[in-house]
Amino acid sequence: MKLGYIRVSTIDQNTARQLDGLELDKVFEDKCSGSNSDRPALNLLKDYAREGDTILVHDISRLARNISDLIELIKFFNNKLVSIQFVKENLIFSHDSSNPINNLMLALLGAVYQFEREMILERQKEGIAKAKLEGKYKGKPNTIDRQSVWDLLDQGLSIRKVAKNLGISPVSVQKIKFEQK
Repeated sequence: MKLGYIRVSTIDQNTARQLDGLELDKVFEDKCSGSNSDRPALNLLKDYAREGDTILVHDISRLARNISDLIELIKFFNNKLVSIQFVKENLIFSHDSSNPINNLMLALLGAVYQFEREMILERQKEGIAKAKLEGKYKGKPNTIDRQSVWDLLDQGLSIRKVAKNLGISPVSVQKIKFEQK
């Protein structure tokens, strides 16, 4: 079977260009970060793929955004006797063939995609820090009624009971408990 794996980072992004025009028997689609390999559709694909299947992925960065996850995923599928084909890079990895050039390209391109992700995160942090200095970024507004937390605590309720009554986490109650009223 020819299986497709498509991933975009956010629900707003469009998946139409990935694997467009290819005949696939089944497609698995994630709309989440590729920063780790615990993704719903990827997990389904790992369970679904069988010996002799080929998984087509638009490019290396769609499967993983770091080298270690990328290599582990390829090993996982190859151990199941499943091949992986990266369409954009024209690279195929299968259990029965070892190609030093493909391995080199995988390492190089995987490192580039990991570097790209790290640079995006660095620029994001710099932008947030600058916006905070200019007073434009204040983070998520407080939505917890602190007075209700203090009132329930003063009534003798435990941190867990206060959290349950107000629908917030015990950690939030604990933080508020030690703030100044």
